[in-house]
Amino acid sequence: MKRTLVVCLLFALISLVGFGASVSSAADAASMININSASIVQLQELPGIGPSLAERIVAYREANGSFKSADQLIEVKGIGKRKMEKFRDRITLE
Repeated sequence: MKRTLVVCLLFALISLVGFGASVSSAADAASMININSASIVQLQELPGIGPSLAERIVAYREANGSFKSADQLIEVKGIGKRKMEKFRDRITLE
């Protein structure tokens, strides 16, 4: 009886750990900002991006088409390599 209880508890613990990882992955994906479709408001969620810089990103995207790489953001006035490093891990190009 004790052995069965221990096995059940271990299985439950393993299941919870696996569930926590999938929830964490979903949260990480939700915090990513797609720079090819994000609105001005969404872009402001990135560190160092305020309203005027977010507007410039959208204007650049509208004038030049979708970003082909994240590094292309450096072409937007006001975004340099240092600023880019603050949010590089939060952007995606879907």
